[in-house]
Amino acid sequence: MEHFVVSARKYRPQTFKDVVGQQAITNTLLNAIENNHLAQALLFTGPRGVGKTTCARILAKMINSDGSETGDEDFAFNIFELDAASNNSVDDIRSLTDQVRIPPQVGKYKVYIIDEVHMLSQAAFNAFLKTLEEPPKHCIFILATTEKHKIIPTILSRCQIFDFKRITVKDAKGYLKYIADEQGVKAEDDALHIIAQKADGAMRDALSIFDRVVSFSGKNLTRQAVTENLNVLDYETYFTSTDLILENKIPELLLQFNNTLSKGFDGHHYIAGLASHFRDLLVSKTPETIELLEVGEQTKNKYLEQSKKASQEFLMQGINLANDCDLKYKTSKNQRLLVELCLMQLASITFDGEKKNSKHYIIPPSYFKRKGITPIPVTIPHKTTKNKALEVDELEITSRKDYVPAAVANLQVKEPPKIVLKQDSKRTSGLSLSSIKAKKEHQIRQMDVVIDEENLPKDPFTEKQLVDTWNAYVKKIEDKGQYNLASILSIDIPKLKETTIHLEFPNETNKVEVERQQYDLLGFIRKTLNNFDIGLSITVNEVLEKKYAYTNMDKFEKLKAKNPNIETLRKTFGLDI
Repeated sequence: MEHFVVSARKYRPQTFKDVVGQQAITNTLLNAIENNHLAQALLFTGPRGVGKTTCARILAKMINSDGSETGDEDFAFNIFELDAASNNSVDDIRSLTDQVRIPPQVGKYKVYIIDEVHMLSQAAFNAFLKTLEEPPKHCIFILATTEKHKIIPTILSRCQIFDFKRITVKDAKGYLKYIADEQGVKAEDDALHIIAQKADGAMRDALSIFDRVVSFSGKNLTRQAVTENLNVLDYETYFTSTDLILENKIPELLLQFNNTLSKGFDGHHYIAGLASHFRDLLVSKTPETIELLEVGEQTKNKYLEQSKKASQEFLMQGINLANDCDLKYKTSKNQRLLVELCLMQLASITFDGEKKNSKHYIIPPSYFKRKGITPIPVTIPHKTTKNKALEVDELEITSRKDYVPAAVANLQVKEPPKIVLKQDSKRTSGLSLSSIKAKKEHQIRQMDVVIDEENLPKDPFTEKQLVDTWNAYVKKIEDKGQYNLASILSIDIPKLKETTIHLEFPNETNKVEVERQQYDLLGFIRKTLNNFDIGLSITVNEVLEKKYAYTNMDKFEKLKAKNPNIETLRKTFGLDI
């Protein structure tokens, strides 16, 4: 069996013209070689798989080339590659500096390529400083790293730095197309695009994925085969989801999400992809931004078609909802429910709110408009002063064109009693202390509601009846567990002056607490005594406050008044107070 060579090695660029996506750097190096303006210490930095080591090898070969050598000459004796990940000690650097002194036997320069240079230890960096700053004329150092921030500044200041960029999806797809043609592989444009996107800017990763997918599907590379092999969600999934969302088909949308999960995909990946899909649809709505759409031509046409169905407001709101779900996903304890709730909200954005806006109608007006029915003016009786009947007042009521109830025109409605409520125009939050106070004050003001003041009962009663009713209310709230209020109401015995109940409390706190509950209190007393003229007056007496804030001796005297045997107990055992 013939030995297989992976595409990343087989198609490694041999000249700067073959390097993909790094034209600025390759042109700079070519000009430096031609003009004899090449620095002796170069630092190549950038993401993995973008051509750092490849460019270093090409550069090392080119600076030794004078045009007289054969085509397969690679100057292997002049190029030394050192992996700093495994040769990172001071001894390794000392060995390197010893070799630097020896001039090349073939060619002009000895080139030292140190890969993953950020892995060198601090001591190794310091040992390398002097040699890097003043190397021999025949020596050039090329350092390569993916993490420039880990290299000490004294090394960086001695190097000419070249920042390699990520390979764009377009460039990666073009190179994959070239390799597919070289290998005789028939590949769909969308399939190569998905591979280029999956590589995330690394050409080496793109070639590895390409080899894997070709092994899976053979010489015919389709989009379906690529998505199945790479375990990525196909564009069709999101196109279908968006159609269901726009059509407000929540059950079908949830079933599709369940089907996606059953295939092994993560809900987080799905909702993040849906947000990106909405972004692509938004980009497709404006001709100037279509170039931001990184998809194949066939898929681009689908985006342009679907973008016409979705409004810009829907897409903006959809991106916000999907992005919010994406942010909350990792912290959610029920991640599936979170995504399903997001999908239901998305499907409700374009839902016709006619039912909500037509709450005054049993049947929405649009129903009659679709049927070609015109609303008919119908009269409603209005109040008169003599017999309280209703006069005619025009009101448009949507009704069936062929049916208007005759009884409506002669409808007689008795006017209900007029209730006047005193209300504050100021609104307060339902959770604030001010709102609670306002609610209690509103309940108190409701006592001013009068239907007919002259007919309210005002039966006479005695002070003893009042005290009995008062004690009954205290007992009632104690049974409900309101012990604090019951104890406050027991501090003073209510005194009656005409129809006003007078109470005296030792502090302002007791007064405020009773005033908050006076609506229920007065309601109970008025109903029990059948007298709705009863009022409440509360005063604060600081002397009483001092009386109730007693010392230890005062407490003892109060206990002794209740039970004289306590004094006998104290004397018998010689107890202290």
